[in-house]
Amino acid sequence: MNRDQTLSTALDLILAHQWQRAHELVQDLEDPIGCRIHGLVHRIEGDLSNARYWYNKAGATLDPARSVEAEVGDIRKAVEHTG
Repeated sequence: MNRDQTLSTALDLILAHQWQRAHELVQDLEDPIGCRIHGLVHRIEGDLSNARYWYNKAGATLDPARSVEAEVGDIRKAVEHTG
C-alpha cells in the first residue's frame, strides 16, 4: 500500500469506528498528514494530551469541539492535494 492509500484507509477506518486499526497504520508515519491522523485517533480515544503532541507535530491545531467527520473531510482533501 502506498502512502496515500495508507492515509485514506486510516481515514476510512476512523469513520468505521476502527480506531485501533487506524492507529496501527499511522503510528510510524512522520509526515504532517500522518501525524494529524495519529493525533485525531488519540483525540477520539479521549487522550487529549497525546493528541495535542501529534497535532503540534503536524503543525495543526487541536479543536476538540470540531466533529470527527469534518476533520476527516479536511484531512482527506489534504491527502488528495498532496497526491
